[in-house]
Amino acid sequence: MLKEVRKEMSKKKIVVVDDDESIRKTFFLILHENYRVYLAKDSREALQRFKKAKIDLIIADLKLPYINGLEMIARFRESGYKGEVILISAYPDLINVDKLSHLSISHFFVKPLDLEALNRSIDYLLNSKKITEKRI
Repeated sequence: MLKEVRKEMSKKKIVVVDDDESIRKTFFLILHENYRVYLAKDSREALQRFKKAKIDLIIADLKLPYINGLEMIARFRESGYKGEVILISAYPDLINVDKLSHLSISHFFVKPLDLEALNRSIDYLLNSKKITEKRI
């Protein structure tokens, strides 16, 4: 029992921010076995709940209610967040590559999502550092 609790507590933490409930649920279903997954329906909820939390990865939609995903990530960065970020969008034409670079966005995916590629990306971002540390 204690071993299971420790394993659960040691899981990497992912916040998924998307106003589409079906997308939030899909992320939860594919990620919850290996990661602690938290869901937020908009940028306001994400900032209120997680701005000061220790999060390993934020997955955010570009188009969100209140403020867009890029502005939300900028606010997370201003508050000291140094973790990984994956931005998703159905509107790739709206993406400013310089802004992605400036905010240290790790990866960008276009909707409809390739879940296999997204899973590989998440695993790489959250586990490659651990693998590299083991080799040293």
